[in-house]
Amino acid sequence: MDQGTPGAGDLVVDFCGELYRPDPGGVFGIGREGDLEVDDNPYLHRRFLEISHVDGIWWLSNVGSLLSATVADVSGGLQAWVVPGARIPLVFGHTNVIFTAGSTTYEFAVHVRTPAFRQQANPEEDGGGAGETTIGPITFTESQKAVIVALAEPMLRRDGTGLSSIPTSAAAARRLGWALTKFNRKLDNVCDKLDRVGVVGLRAGGGKLATNRRARLVEHAVSSHLVTAEDLVLLKTQAETLPGPAAPGQNGPEGD
Repeated sequence: MDQGTPGAGDLVVDFCGELYRPDPGGVFGIGREGDLEVDDNPYLHRRFLEISHVDGIWWLSNVGSLLSATVADVSGGLQAWVVPGARIPLVFGHTNVIFTAGSTTYEFAVHVRTPAFRQQANPEEDGGGAGETTIGPITFTESQKAVIVALAEPMLRRDGTGLSSIPTSAAAARRLGWALTKFNRKLDNVCDKLDRVGVVGLRAGGGKLATNRRARLVEHAVSSHLVTAEDLVLLKTQAETLPGPAAPGQNGPEGD
């Protein structure tokens, strides 16, 4: 690579500990095939994302036809959903890119040595009342947040970039010791709350759409720091032992 070329060596892609340095004079391809061969996953496009250097700015473009990617700065303060045909400038010093193909979620990091935008983090503010978490105008109960943690657990337990599998609703419900009906009800509530404040891709659907909804929830929750590794404790505090038949007069289902 010509280190005298503007932008040369300025951007580094980190995937599973492997570092890639795109040439600013070319196009860096990411997918099942390309400069960064993510995985031999039939659900992943051969050419999904591209990184290019245009007019002094690095860009991430979605050149696929079906999959979308979640892009966020490392603080989780700013986030974008990059749909097929869209592109976004890589203006932060550290940007995380997360996307799901089939049941597998992938993440890689983009580091820019001379970012065009520098964000100053604000001190963390306290959330809502006891037992609740407030994200912007949204308030989640601990049990609702536990739903998110159960789905995001594989991503929260690994360190750094790489890949992980999103559990099914049935597996996540078992992880919490809940009945599947209870888990799905709370998942609906969480997705409805986020959908109302503009988080796209969460509307309920049948069949494949349900899987995509879980994937989108995990992508948003992890990239925005809605849940972190510290929240894994909810898997224990919210866990229940599935009861047998209730005795007469003792059936008191928990509210949402």
